[in-house]
Formats: sequence, C-alpha cells, structure tokens
Amino acid sequence: MPYSSYPELEPSNPRFFEPTGIIVLVGLMGAGKTTIGRRVAARLGLPFVDADHEIERAAGCTIAEIFARHGEPAFRDGERRVIQRLLQGQPMVLATGGGAYLDSRTRKLIREHARSIWLRCPLPVLLRRLAGRTGRPLLAQGDLKTTLTALQAQRHPVYAEADLIVDCGDDSIENSAQRVLEALESYEHPVRVPVELDAHRYDVVIGPDLLARAGALLAPLLPQKRAVVITDVRVAALHLPKLLAALAETGIEAQVFTVPGGEESKSLAQYGALINDILAHGIERRTAVIGLGGGVIGDLSGFVAATVLRGVPFVQIPTTLLSQVDSSVGGKTGLNANTGKNLIGAFYQPLVVLADTSTLATLPKRERIAGYAEIVKAGLIADPELFAWCEAHGGDVLDGDPAAQIEAVRRACAFKARVVAADEREQAAQGGRALLNLGHSFAHALEACFGYDGRLLHGEAVSVGLHLAAALSVRLGYCPESVLKRLDAHLRAHGMPAGLDWFPEPLSAETLIGHMARDKKVHDGRLAFVLLRDVGDSFTTRDVQMDIVRDFLVQEGCRY
Repeated sequence: MPYSSYPELEPSNPRFFEPTGIIVLVGLMGAGKTTIGRRVAARLGLPFVDADHEIERAAGCTIAEIFARHGEPAFRDGERRVIQRLLQGQPMVLATGGGAYLDSRTRKLIREHARSIWLRCPLPVLLRRLAGRTGRPLLAQGDLKTTLTALQAQRHPVYAEADLIVDCGDDSIENSAQRVLEALESYEHPVRVPVELDAHRYDVVIGPDLLARAGALLAPLLPQKRAVVITDVRVAALHLPKLLAALAETGIEAQVFTVPGGEESKSLAQYGALINDILAHGIERRTAVIGLGGGVIGDLSGFVAATVLRGVPFVQIPTTLLSQVDSSVGGKTGLNANTGKNLIGAFYQPLVVLADTSTLATLPKRERIAGYAEIVKAGLIADPELFAWCEAHGGDVLDGDPAAQIEAVRRACAFKARVVAADEREQAAQGGRALLNLGHSFAHALEACFGYDGRLLHGEAVSVGLHLAAALSVRLGYCPESVLKRLDAHLRAHGMPAGLDWFPEPLSAETLIGHMARDKKVHDGRLAFVLLRDVGDSFTTRDVQMDIVRDFLVQEGCRY
C-alpha cells in the first residue's frame, strides 16, 4: 500500500488514555533517536522501529526523492499516516523524523497512543554529528549552523510538549539510554478526572510537578500561545517562576498580574482595577486567563475570564488543598459584596484544571486541615465509601503523604464532578448541586462574623458548619446521634474544629442568624438547609424555622 494511502483511523479519547508500551522518540536530526532508541528497545525487550525507514519502504523511494517529487506537505501527510499505523500496533520504541512532531495531528495521535520523549541535544553536538551528512533535504538549504539554529528556534517549543525531556549531549549511547530508562521509570502519569457537562467538557489533571509541565499540558488546548496569569503575592513567590518557565518552554507568552492575598482581593474594587490593568496591557478573545493560587484567586480570575471581552478561555491551577478538591471544580466564580460572600459572580467553566499536588507541600498544616474539611463534606453528602476512606487515610493526607493526597483529590473531584454534571447551575428543585452547601449556611455566617480577616479560614468554618449541620439534623429527628458522634470523633482526631466551643468567646446567635438571612440561597425569605439522614445520605429543605435555628445555636454554645 502506498505510504499516502493508509486510512484515517478513529483516534481514542486522549482524556481517558493510559499510555501503552509504545515509546516515541522525538527531536532534531542528529539527536540520537536511532542509536539511543535501539539501545533503549534492547534494554526493554521491545522491537525498535524507525519511522523514516517505514516511510521509505511504504513509498518505495527515499525521503529525499519524496520531497523532490511531491514536496514537503505531501511527505508530512504520508508520514502522519505511517506513524498512525505504527501507533495502532504492539509495544515498541519508535524513532520519528525531526519534523514529524511538528504536525499537530501527529502530536495528537502520539499523545493518545504513546509516551513521548524529547531527546534534547545542544547545537555544538548536532553540528559535529551532522557535518558532511547528505540525503537530508532540510540540510541542503544553506549553512548548516544557520539552518540548525533556525530549526531549534522553530521546533524546540513544540518538542517541549513531549511527556518527558531527556538531555543527550556528548555522553555515551549507553549512558544516554540509561537516562531515558530512568526518566521512564520515574515518570508518573497524571490522573485525569473528566467533568462532563451538557455543553462543555474538561479534565481535572492531578499529579505531582504539573507546574513544571504546564506548558506541555496547556499548549494543545490554548487557542493561542498567549496568556494572562493572575496570582497573589504569596503564591507568586512560591510557584510563579516554575509556571512561567514551563509556559516559555513551549512558546506561550504570559503577562502576570499580582493581587494581594486574602478575601479582600475578591472585591469589586480589586476586580475593577485588575480588569482595567489587563485591558490596558491588551488582551484578545483567544488569550487565556490562568488563575494560579487558592480559592480566592480561582474565584477572582474565573470572574475576570467570564467578563473581560464577554468571555475568554480560562485555566485553573489551584495551589491549595481546599481549591483543588472544591472551588476549582464546577465553574463557580465570584466576588464578595459588602452584605455577604460570593454574592456577585457567574458560572464559567475552565478549559482544564491542573491540580499540582506538589504545591501542597508548601502549605501550613492549618491550611491542609481547612482543605480536608471539604473532602469530609463530600463523603457526608453522598459518598459513604469516601468518608470511610477519610477515616482510614485522613492522617496520611494531613501529614503530607503524596500518594494519599493524590487519591484524596481524585476522589473528591470525581464526587463533585458527578454532582455538577447532574445540576450544573444549581437549579434542581431538590438535592442536586445545592447539596454541596452542606454546612455552608453556618460556615458563611461564621466567616462574616470574623470579617473575612484570616482569623477563621473558610475550611475551618466549614468544619464547624459540618458539625452544626449534623447536630441540627439530630435535633430535628432526621439523623441518629451516632452519625454526629462519628463525625465529631473524626474531626477532633485530626485537630479540626467540631463545634462552637472551638472559638475563645461565645458568638451571638442573633448575629449569626442575621448573616444567614442575607445568604444567596434564601428564597422567598426562607433559607435552604442541607441536612443528614446518615453518612452519605443528605437532603435539602426549606422547612426549618429560624426560631428553631436560633434556639439550637444557643444550645450549641452561642449567646442570644
């Protein structure tokens, strides 16, 4: 069959793909793809295949002759079809031609069916290896150094989209092959949790060191290689350099806008100043907004993306446990008003969420505890297996165990993705997305009492709110007291607040009721409560009288 006649095969869905044993080597000519590839294949016990040889065999002539007779576009089309055929086969080590990976369709096929490795080689080494070689059409276009320099500038940002990068210079073939094998052995394929909505679909990508690979992960998704990064001063010091280096590696230009940390950045004043700065800098409708930070940055940057130029692409890179397991999933964005939290906002879904669990190592344990409350909440709402998993592994998550943190984020995101997919805009008459507010009516009122000044973290307020929601469920006769005792035992075992006794002084029940009355979930003057029947069995109701709630709060330790 002629090399240009291989049929187009239906690609698999890359979002669900787990790499097979196919390893694809990419890089400039002279990088060692064939020599190193043969040694890697022998070490792994796999066949080695050279794509250029397969193309020549299919065409019945040399690559130079294909270029001369048909031109480069026809060659690239045939090259893609041959590579596509090879990727449908058995495990192998496949060396591609230097230009193959530049074709976006070929890159897509490789992402779907293989693990790619860029063999990066410095220019002086390439010049020495390629000096005097003939039969390479692109090297017949003038001075070798000028040609290779231009090819590096053009191709390196694309090669950087490969799964792995291995530097191969003057070292021996054996040592270079060893570095490839070590890179393969240490590579951790990110976990992907799909969020399936009626009109949109995206992935939550979870794993370590994703910031260092952000350019490779985002380049296939962004409409243009240009982005606006919104972050806060603390996160910028910790994580911004790594993100910018990763974006630059794949040729993505980024302009950074930094805001102060804390809830005060979710204000109309900060939003207005930020929007004006971004517009003054210049932004197009295909320019992505990237939010790098915790829940505040996610809410603020998401609302900016939803409203600037009537909506631009949005990427979430949450850096706290709270934002990774909760606010980054579901598309809620928003600002705080003088009268309450998150009263201004929009539903706006991201292109992708990159949850780099390595960033959690920079968090104080207090912030990990705050984020963990949202994982416990998910189990209480409708996932008793998740709650039981928390009871068994919660200590590992809070102590910073990487594997436990990845699994916790995966489970929590998968749970929330299911809820959001069923009720994206919180419009269900009963249950639905509103169930995610378990404990939040109390939590938001508690936060308002402290003026969002950092003395009480959102997750700490949620932890207290979970206790209060369970205790109110017991008080109203919906839930056995054993559920409350089980919840409180778990919270207190990990140093989490489990009641109003956590506060140094009694709070005012009347003040809390006043804040709850301004909650955005109030309909016709009645507040919706999420209550429990059991672990994993929750429901919404508007039948709870506020006088009962006031008496309940006093019983829990409030003053009138």
